[in-house]
Amino acid sequence: MDFLCGIVQALVALAAFGLIMAFIVAHVTAKMVNLTRHEKEKYFLTVTGEKELFPSLHDPNSRELSVVIPAYNEELRMPVMLDEAMEYLENRRRGRPSFTYEVIVVDDGSKDKTTEVAMRYTRKYGADKVRVLTLVKNRGKGGAVRMGTLSSRGKVILMADADGATKFSDLDKVEAALNDLSPKPENMGISCGSRAHLEKDSVAQRSMFRTFLMYGFHFLVWFFCVRGIKDTQCGFKLFTREAALKTFSSLHVERWAFDVELLYIAQCFKIPIAEVAVNWTEIEGSKLIPFWSWLQMGIDLVFIRLRYITGAWKLQSPQKTD
Repeated sequence: MDFLCGIVQALVALAAFGLIMAFIVAHVTAKMVNLTRHEKEKYFLTVTGEKELFPSLHDPNSRELSVVIPAYNEELRMPVMLDEAMEYLENRRRGRPSFTYEVIVVDDGSKDKTTEVAMRYTRKYGADKVRVLTLVKNRGKGGAVRMGTLSSRGKVILMADADGATKFSDLDKVEAALNDLSPKPENMGISCGSRAHLEKDSVAQRSMFRTFLMYGFHFLVWFFCVRGIKDTQCGFKLFTREAALKTFSSLHVERWAFDVELLYIAQCFKIPIAEVAVNWTEIEGSKLIPFWSWLQMGIDLVFIRLRYITGAWKLQSPQKTD
């Protein structure tokens, strides 16, 4: 009996030591919000090749909608998505001439011809409608989305993946859900596309190991960060300009788990969030490496919460980028 008590006490002590070490590591390794830009990232190219300065999210909106598309080595997949998006947006403009929009493709330090491909759409539609922000080095998807969002002019801002996995016309659904949010304090609101309704079918097609990873990730999201949102990772989210400024100004995580921190920040600020089912199709060529990407995201989730608890990270007031 004494032996068992000794083992239990040792395990408790070990767990306490591990927790303390986790807090220390999380605090010491925490990186601060990085809103600085390289000089080249402050400009976009016009159709004639002239450089023009990107506007700031701090400025008043001058377009109804901004679409921010993070792209890393997407020269092959992106044209299908852009063709679909531009057809939808142009049809909407023809149906209502007062509708204004912009698309910002953020090349996240690609090694292929992503920027060249995106610039074809600038030449076709004009730089007032399609702009390309080329990052000098790879920041990660979250960093790319943030830099594009901070350069946008829209009253509302849509984050959309370059692979076109979500049907672009589902913008109507997330837009309606955003409009239905009431009240929206200080006009802040977020509408998330969701694939949760497809989960049963995806489980049937996945291996038991990948299903275990998926449910484990969902549990960590719920336990450490975000409650009430079934699918935090769908890359189709619509923000009011005010909500985008409030949340992206505090965002620290720049890689795959950035969506979770973004929604965690939103819930801390009590920004209302809607979730709506969207059409989604698996597209070949994903940059996620199943085991290691899920493992990294799991670690990020734990550290997100620990870093806010220890005060290493704090919710920031919106500030202009350099």
